[in-house]
Amino acid sequence: MIRFEGLLDNFKFMLLEIKQQVDIVISFLESPNSEIFDKIVARDDYINNLKNIIENKCFSSLHGDQVLGKAETDLIRALHIVTVNLERIGDFCVNISKQMQYISNYKVLHHFAYKPMFELIRGALGEVEPALKDKNLSLALAICRSENELDRLYKQSFDRLMEALKKGENAGDNVTIIFIFRYLERIGDSLLNIGEALILAILGERIKITEFQALQQTLSQTGDSLENLDYRAILGSRSGCNIGRVGGRGKGSIFKEGNIHKIKTEKTHLEKWERLFPGLAPQVFSYHEENNLASMLIELMPGQPLDEIILNGDPADMEKALQALKRTLTDVWTATRKEQKQHGDFMLQLLERLESVRQVHPDFYRSEQHHGKFTVASSKRLIERCADIQEMLPTPFTVLIHGDFNANNIFYDKSKDAIHYIDLYRSRYMDYVQDISVFLVSNFRMPIFETQLRDRLNWMIENFSAFALDLAHQWGDHTFKVRMALALARSLYTSTRFELNDEFARDMFLRAHYLMEKVVNHQDQPWQNFDLPTDVLFYWSN
Repeated sequence: MIRFEGLLDNFKFMLLEIKQQVDIVISFLESPNSEIFDKIVARDDYINNLKNIIENKCFSSLHGDQVLGKAETDLIRALHIVTVNLERIGDFCVNISKQMQYISNYKVLHHFAYKPMFELIRGALGEVEPALKDKNLSLALAICRSENELDRLYKQSFDRLMEALKKGENAGDNVTIIFIFRYLERIGDSLLNIGEALILAILGERIKITEFQALQQTLSQTGDSLENLDYRAILGSRSGCNIGRVGGRGKGSIFKEGNIHKIKTEKTHLEKWERLFPGLAPQVFSYHEENNLASMLIELMPGQPLDEIILNGDPADMEKALQALKRTLTDVWTATRKEQKQHGDFMLQLLERLESVRQVHPDFYRSEQHHGKFTVASSKRLIERCADIQEMLPTPFTVLIHGDFNANNIFYDKSKDAIHYIDLYRSRYMDYVQDISVFLVSNFRMPIFETQLRDRLNWMIENFSAFALDLAHQWGDHTFKVRMALALARSLYTSTRFELNDEFARDMFLRAHYLMEKVVNHQDQPWQNFDLPTDVLFYWSN
């Protein structure tokens, strides 16, 4: 095991001090006296100093001249997390000891089962060093699970204490004892953090115990196991789910865990897409539900995300990917087209996200303005007027849309010249303008300003826009352009909440208002004559 200027030795001393502190507190609760209490307080000062030393060495190691590998970096991260939580356990021990001064008869405490909780804590602390030294995943998981057992023991004692309080027995002492048990329960939270940090050191990924157990259960349905498993968390997801790439099963799988409604809905949508268009979307290998959470293991789609191809791929591959995308969309929309009108909800989506935008950009909201006899509508009023117009512009037909048609949710497999979809949670029958606008803005909003790369984005936007306009013309969709203006305004405005570059975000904010005002100003004219300003889709770098 690596050494960073005595870091591991300091850590071992820290762990030893916490174990001894727990033992001393147990003795103090058995027979409180000032000598033992002073020893507990004095030891806490030493523990705090050790924590500061370890913390400084962790940061020095990470930011020093020495080049560290991922395993070494993960170990330092884990040591820091464990140390912080060990120090918290030390603080809880002091807090428990301080509560004893409020008990008139300390023997009342002995009527309640605090000793099993301490034994569980001692056992978990004893497993920290071997789990770290031997990279023992079973021990790390056992430390995590001690939190659930401490919760269970806390609940048992809490219920007994509440019954005693109802009977008026030793009310003052029992209230204080509740605080003692509460600190013991909070030690369980720190042990959970310690166990998950050890999993980080062992697996190389920060994964919560609930996610790990869900992965274990989900894998068991496929006949796979966690032994020698390669797991890599996928960071930066805005889906609200824990997502990771799992090695094995050929080229690997994708593991998702999160809200039961969200995961179950996506599973249903994936199965629907598989029935309608085999191979277009990932297959579901396994699915598991437990404690209001769900998890599933799905197929890892071949190829590259379209945004990567646009920015980094060969121009010929980018053109092939676009042609494949156009074929796929034409086939899907033609096969799923239903001759039924439906009102879009672009403006409703915008209203629902308006507060989220203002949390990131408080000034991205226009108040009502008066210039002589002219009144400029506020942002909200402008959106509401567009919503009224939208009610008069139902889509002439519906198709099965992706629902979150960002460029990074589309994969192109060059070897088979095929398109694949991922992240189909929001899939539904809807106006195809929704997917078109989201795709266009997902390219526009990339905060990339280097001329050559921006030209590639503009090329994709221009050619995809031409495809969409041509298809709408073929299908006799006479209000396509005005619905597209509203959909683009929605996507541009709401995208600002993901962009901290104020100049670029403000550009999207202003373009959204420009489109909405153009729609409002056209309302006394035939909608089929509405002219969609194509230049609003392009961004030219300086």
